[in-house]
Amino acid sequence: MATPSSLSVTGLGALSALGADIASHHQAVLARRVPFRKLGALLGADSPHAARPGAWIEQRSLLVNRKWSPATMAALHVAREAIAEAGWTADELRDAALVVGTSRGNAAGWLGPWPGRRPFKLMAASNTIHSEPASAITIEFGIMGPNHVLASGCAAGLDAIGIAMMLVQSGAAPRALAVAVDLPLVPVLLDNYAASGLLSAEMDLNPYHPASSGFIPAEGAAAMAIEYRDGHFPRLAHYGCNADACDPVGIPADGGRTPELIEKAVNLHGKPSAVCPHATGTAVQAVADPASLGRCFPDSPPSLHLLKPFTGHTIGASGLLESVILARFARDRQLPPNLAGRHAPAGFELPDEALENRGSIYKLSHGMGGHNALLVLTPP
Repeated sequence: MATPSSLSVTGLGALSALGADIASHHQAVLARRVPFRKLGALLGADSPHAARPGAWIEQRSLLVNRKWSPATMAALHVAREAIAEAGWTADELRDAALVVGTSRGNAAGWLGPWPGRRPFKLMAASNTIHSEPASAITIEFGIMGPNHVLASGCAAGLDAIGIAMMLVQSGAAPRALAVAVDLPLVPVLLDNYAASGLLSAEMDLNPYHPASSGFIPAEGAAAMAIEYRDGHFPRLAHYGCNADACDPVGIPADGGRTPELIEKAVNLHGKPSAVCPHATGTAVQAVADPASLGRCFPDSPPSLHLLKPFTGHTIGASGLLESVILARFARDRQLPPNLAGRHAPAGFELPDEALENRGSIYKLSHGMGGHNALLVLTPP
């Protein structure tokens, strides 16, 4: 039998405030369920962030283990879900590639106490290194192919898919598992986000409203199994990334080089039917995203589908978590609805119903410092 010509998604995993599997995420978006609560319910009323909104994994037992860190436990959970759906055997897992994306690694559980965990001295155990989730996944599932850990900030999750695609396309591995995880609701991290003016004070996330001034921090993990296989799964048509090379922290207000990424994808794969932008809610993103999209689609623009108003900003996990949700909708040839009442950039629409999808979906992610990434998903 001939090998399929394009990569397909064959398994999905998701863990966030929306639920502990991909089905719960799909249902939550369809039901327009928003999980945001005041952080005081998690961190205590005496926290300086008690009144701010956040979103966290409700099943805290999923994150507790005496051996592995909380972030590693989240990564193992979603990896298990994606592998099970892909139906990979032990022999298939042995040759698979693994790519893990994260921004803050195992900060949760060693920068401060974590209920149910034995104490570790700083840098005295594997729980204090970024590579522990990847090591744990290879050990627990017997994965012995190439493995990499990416820390490209908020683009890490999308980059994990892209590098996993490259490994399979190059012949380095017959199949690959991309995983992303971040648990950013750690006091010292929240202190720094707040000091930088990046956190929202509003419970309702409206990323492109003129008054939008911050993101809602959230915990999350996601996994995607990819290989050459025909079927009812979405296909991965394209990945690209570039850098704005302008500032170590900020991103250009005019969109920088993101339009070049989009234009290249359009030339190769045609105009998208929909775009899922980064849309964090920060003041600079509220300006940069519309600038990029307006330059690329001055006429007949695609619809926009914003997922952070449902999930919050899961930092390094966000690109993969949102791609996993998009892939689940694409299985049914659908596009996810937006929350009603979101402010749309000039010339664009934010449909609040699940639309039929007839073409490709572009997913964008951006890392602080001007790292841009783009994934193109097409229907089965």
